[in-house]
Order: sequence, then structure tokens, then C-alpha cells
Amino acid sequence: MTRRVVVTGIGAVTPLGNKQELWENVLAGVSGAGPITHFDASEFPVQIGCEVKDFDPTKYMDRREARRMDRFCQLAVAAAQESLTDAGLEIDDSNRDRVGVLVGSGIGGIGTLEQQAKVLMEKGVDRVSPFFVPMLIPDIASGMIAIITGARGPNSCTVTACATGTHAVGDAFRIVARGGADVMLAGGAEAALSPLGVSGFISARALSTRNDAPHKASRPFDRERDGFVMGEGAGVLVLESLDHALARGAHIYGEIVGYGATSDAYHITQPAPGGEGAQRAMREAMKDAGIDPGDIQYINAHGTSTLYNDKYESQAIRAVFQEHAETVAVSSTKSLTGHLLGAAGAVEAGICLMALENQIVPGTYNYEFPDPECDLDYVPNAARPMELRYAMSNSFGFGGHNGVLIMKRWEG
Repeated sequence: MTRRVVVTGIGAVTPLGNKQELWENVLAGVSGAGPITHFDASEFPVQIGCEVKDFDPTKYMDRREARRMDRFCQLAVAAAQESLTDAGLEIDDSNRDRVGVLVGSGIGGIGTLEQQAKVLMEKGVDRVSPFFVPMLIPDIASGMIAIITGARGPNSCTVTACATGTHAVGDAFRIVARGGADVMLAGGAEAALSPLGVSGFISARALSTRNDAPHKASRPFDRERDGFVMGEGAGVLVLESLDHALARGAHIYGEIVGYGATSDAYHITQPAPGGEGAQRAMREAMKDAGIDPGDIQYINAHGTSTLYNDKYESQAIRAVFQEHAETVAVSSTKSLTGHLLGAAGAVEAGICLMALENQIVPGTYNYEFPDPECDLDYVPNAARPMELRYAMSNSFGFGGHNGVLIMKRWEG
């Protein structure tokens, strides 16, 4: 029998703050963009990003553990700890074998890679850290979360570029639904604002060069968009079977009811024309949820602020929703958070759940010049109170990976 799955905890470490700060800043239209401070970017054509400010890993782990983790792993552990606190869930001998972790990263420990490559070249093989490989690999975030919390259920890692967070939550949803675990900590983490990481996206011509106006640089669906603003952060959700959540009297943010995952099978970076793969993912998610396009009131779009993504996602939504495309609210919170890469989908799923709970959708900020090829209701420049029952969250990654989640308002 398939079990119903609800979300009882949201943990976020983002350029806009923790879960509550993130929600308040998204509604207020506060941008997390600014000059890059992690390294000297003065000679780079792109000098802006969305950094997590004033992050102290020792609030979540001891100093020795922190030194043995790349920043992306530190962010993941912090988000997981916050999600458990938010859920009011203690992991102990009574439940640890039924609590799993599925937290991914699109890139993993690139900061550690850069640092240790420099050590190798300058000081030799004997000076490379014995912790280099564990700090580098993307699955170490799930591993460290389990080690620190004691969760001994299913433990895995999704790596699907910018779709990572959504796929992690979707795959964890499946595990709980089929009875493989009672609770899953699921999400994504990323910390690729490093010289090499930024350089790679610069060479791919993916980033905005609005160095003089960082708060205006991320402008999804706007005619003057010129690329995304690279961000960092982590988002982890606590997924539980409904029976488990009710038995312990947990607060329920909402229910996950649908998940769709497809491949473009088209190009290493560009989405398929017309968002063909995205169309199939949205249809698959709605079929899984047992609903029709007209049932969905809000879509948190992938909306990266790049030319092809925004155009093709808009075309995909119009193709799937048909006449309902005129009434569904579509917004991209990346206009404020920047693109958190592998963490984006989990953070945005959390935003959707808070939108459902509070009956208000975030706006798409910096939307000033309509693009005739992007012709939907993008909730421009202000949050909008509205009646919500179902929300959809879209994520699409390099390699043609598409993930879509559908969440339902908890109605008790």
C-alpha cells in the first residue's frame, strides 16, 4: 500500500538567511546578491554572487568536524540540524533505523579540490590531505548528516546538477511512500562560489555581468536578462509518513503528492526546444498526483534568468497548462536568492510549502521589461495573497535532467 507523505520540518541556510528569514525576505523582495567576498574577483568579468553571510559551522558541529568538511557539507549539516529542530524530531534508539537521509550536491567539494590541487603542485604528493577525497565527494553530506544525527535508515545522494534538490526530495518521497523509511531528511547543498566554479560558468556564458547593480542582476523572464547570479546554500526537508507525523503530533507544512522526472536526451547544457522534457516532467508529476492542470494555482519556476531556460520553461508551461496558463501564477524566487544550483530545488520546495501554508505567493523581482517570448503571469515585483491548494516546483539541470514536485496544502 502506498503511504501518504507530509513535510514536518524545513531547514534552510541561504543568502537570505534561515527558513524564517528566507520566507520573510522573499515576501519583502530583499535580494541576497552582492560583491563576491569569498575570493578576490576583481579581475573576473563576473564579480557578484549570492553568498551565505556570517555562517558559523561550529553552531552545528564541533570545530574538529568542521575542519574535515568542505563548505557545502557544512551547509548541508546545518540545514539538516535546523530541519530536525523545526520538525521537533529527536533521533534515538527507538527510531534511528527508520530514519534515512538523501541529500545531494550538484558539484560537491570544489573548494577543497582547488585547495588540494594547489597543495599538490606547490608542496608535493605527501602534503595532500588524507581527508581530501571524503571532503570532495558529493555523497559525504548525506554520510555526515547520518553520522552526526544517528540516522541509520536508507542513505544516498543524488547528483543531477541544478535538479539535484528536487530529485532528492522526490526520491525520498518515493522511499517513504513505499514504506522503506518512516522519515527521510532530503535536500541539497552547494558551495561552488570559488575561483574555479565561477570561472567555469563564466566560460559557459551563463552568468550575469551586471557587476554595478548586483540586486538587479537576476531578472527571470525579463527581456533584459543576461544570465544567472550564482549562489550557495542548503535546503533540507523532513519527510514523514502521514501516520508517523500524526502519531507524534507534528506540525505539518503540507503534503507531497506528485513527482515527475524525465530526461531531455538533447544537449549537455541547453534545454530541449520548447521545454519538451520539462513538459513531460510536469505531466508525469500531475499524473502521479492524480490532478489536472486546472488544479494548480502556483508554479515556483526554475526561472534562472538565462535566455533559453526562461523562454523554454514558459513555452513548456503554456503547452502543458493550455487555457489554464492564463490563470496560474508563476514566479522565480531566484530573482532574490540567486541560483543555488544543487540546493535550489529543495529550498524552493520549502518556499512552496510556506506559500501553501500562508496562502501567499512570492513575486518575481526585477521584472521590468516584458519579453514577448515569455508571456505568463510572473507575479511581478510583489508577493500576492491568493487561495492556494496545489503548488508545483520545477527544476532543470545540465545534462537534460528534469524534476517536478507537486505539493498540496495541509487541510487537516
